[in-house]
Amino acid sequence: MEKKPVEKALTGAGLRGQVAGETALCTVGKSGSGLTYRGYDISELAEKAAFEEVSWLLQYGSLPTAKQLAEYNARLKSMRGLPQALKTVLQQIPASAHPMDVMRTGCSMLGNLEQEADFSQQDHAIERMLAVFPSIICYWYRFSHDGVEIETETDDETIGGHFLHMLTGEQPSELHAQVMSASLILYAEHEFNASTFTARVSASTLTDIHSAVTGAIGTLRGPLHGGANEAAMEMIEQWSSPDEAEREIMGRLQRKDKIMGFGHAIYRTNDPRSAIIQQWSKLLAEQVGDTTLFPVSERVDQVMWREKKLFPNADFYHASAYHFMGIPTKLFTPIFVMSRVTGWTAHIKEQRANNRIIRPSAEYTGPDSADWIAIEDRG
Repeated sequence: MEKKPVEKALTGAGLRGQVAGETALCTVGKSGSGLTYRGYDISELAEKAAFEEVSWLLQYGSLPTAKQLAEYNARLKSMRGLPQALKTVLQQIPASAHPMDVMRTGCSMLGNLEQEADFSQQDHAIERMLAVFPSIICYWYRFSHDGVEIETETDDETIGGHFLHMLTGEQPSELHAQVMSASLILYAEHEFNASTFTARVSASTLTDIHSAVTGAIGTLRGPLHGGANEAAMEMIEQWSSPDEAEREIMGRLQRKDKIMGFGHAIYRTNDPRSAIIQQWSKLLAEQVGDTTLFPVSERVDQVMWREKKLFPNADFYHASAYHFMGIPTKLFTPIFVMSRVTGWTAHIKEQRANNRIIRPSAEYTGPDSADWIAIEDRG
C-alpha cells in the first residue's frame, strides 16, 4: 500500500489552521467572529443562562431540566470543602508564588487524595474540581496574604458567588454575582486552544483526569495564552485620563510594543465575548462611580481600532470588570481556570469516548548523518 504523505504545517505558524481533530462542543470564529457552545450562541447563553447550566450543557450535551439543575447545584455545593491534607499543602505555598502555580499544585494534590480509579468516576471528579477550584485559590490567597483560614463551605447558590464570598468575606451583591456568572460562561470553552489541546493530548494517553487538567493549567499559565487580562489591567491602571492613555498607546505602537488584550488567533473581525463583558464593565463602573478606568479602556479600544484595526478580545474589558468587583489582579487568570475546567473536562470526556493517541509527526531539520568521534578526539 502506498504510504500517505504527512501534511506539513506552516513553519512557525504554531499549527494555526491545521485541523487536529473533531469536536461537538464548540465553534470558534465561524464567519470570522461567531462562538457557540453545542450550537447555542454565546450571547444568548451569557444573557439567559447560569454558569452551572452551561457547565451541564458542555458535560452532558443538552440544557438541564429544572430537576437536573437543582440536583447538580446541590452536589456542587456539597463538594466545596477542602481536605485537611490539601489545606496543609496550600499553607506551605508562599504569598510570592504565582497563583497559577497554586492552582496547578492544588489540582495535582487533589488527584493524589481523590484518585480517579477508572473512567466511570470521571463525572464525580469533574464536579469535584468545578466545586473546589474556587476554594483552593481563595483559601491560599486569604491564608498567605491575610493570615486567615477561611471556611470554604459556603451557602452561596452559584460558583461565582461562592468565589466572591470567600475572597471578600462578604456575600456578593446580586449584580456582582451576575457579572461573575456571565464571565465564567464567556471563558468556559474555546475549542482547540493551547490548554485544551494539552488536556486532549494527555487524555489520549489514557492518563487520569487530574493529570490532564494539571497539564492544561500549566499551559494556561503561559503569558501567550492566559494572563492577558492581568497585563491589560497593569497597563490601563497607569493612566489618569483617556488623553494620557491615547498618548501612551501611540508611543507604544510607534515602538512596536505588544498591546495585551487585542486581536485574536482565530477571530478576524471581533471577539463576540468582548462586547458582552464590556457592557457589564460599564455597568459596574457606573455603580462604583468610576470616571477614569472605564473611559481609559474605551479610549484604548478606539485607538487600537483606528490605528491598527485590532479589536479587544475577551480579556481586555474583563480587566476593568474584575477590578470594579475588588478582585486582586493576580487572581484574574485563576478565574479563567475556574471556568475553563468545564471545557477542558468536556474535551477529555469526548477524547476518551472515541480515543486514539494523539501523536503527530515532525519534519526533521537536522543533519542526514553524523560520524562518531571518540571522546579523546573531540578537541
